[in-house]
Parts: sequence; C-alpha cells; structure tokens
Amino acid sequence: MIVYNITCKVLWEILDGWLAWELGEQIHATLATGLFDGYRIYRLMDQEEEEGPTFVIQFLTSNLERYNRYLSDHETGLRQAGWEKWGNGYIAFRTLMESIADG
Repeated sequence: MIVYNITCKVLWEILDGWLAWELGEQIHATLATGLFDGYRIYRLMDQEEEEGPTFVIQFLTSNLERYNRYLSDHETGLRQAGWEKWGNGYIAFRTLMESIADG
C-alpha cells in the first residue's frame, strides 16, 4: 500500500472554512481521480498551535503507477485550487510512504 501524506498547518482565521472545504470538496476531488482507494484525516496532537492546528491527510493507493499518474495528470490542478482558495492561510508539505505491515 502506498500512502500519499499531506501535512497542513492551518491558520485559526480560516480553520472552519478550510476544514469544511477540505472535507466537502478537495478530498472528494482527489478521490474522484480514481487513483486512490480511500483516505484518512488526522489532527496532530502535542503540537504548538499558537498560529493554528496541524492536520495530516493520507490518500491510499495500491501502487506507484497510480500515484505517478495522479502526479502527472491531477496534482498541479488540485494544489492550485487550494492556493486560489486560501492563499497563504495554510502551508502544506507532502511525503510518500509505503506500508510495510498492518497490525
């Protein structure tokens, strides 16, 4: 299992709108590409939250080919949608992980 991990630090001023948009639009648009099988979203605990909370969104896919197709065909547009909607209201960094074992 391949996990596309997006960590987002969100300013308090946009939190409610950003979270509603993320859950109601952005995650669904990502899944609608047909290249991911599901997602998880978490709020990080034990983090400094003076400026705002941090969330982790994980998209699950079965192989690297599907992930690479997402990158080449969809990632730029979806990332741009977030920038156009929220500007500097949040920062995100992305990592790619491979699941080794489930417990």
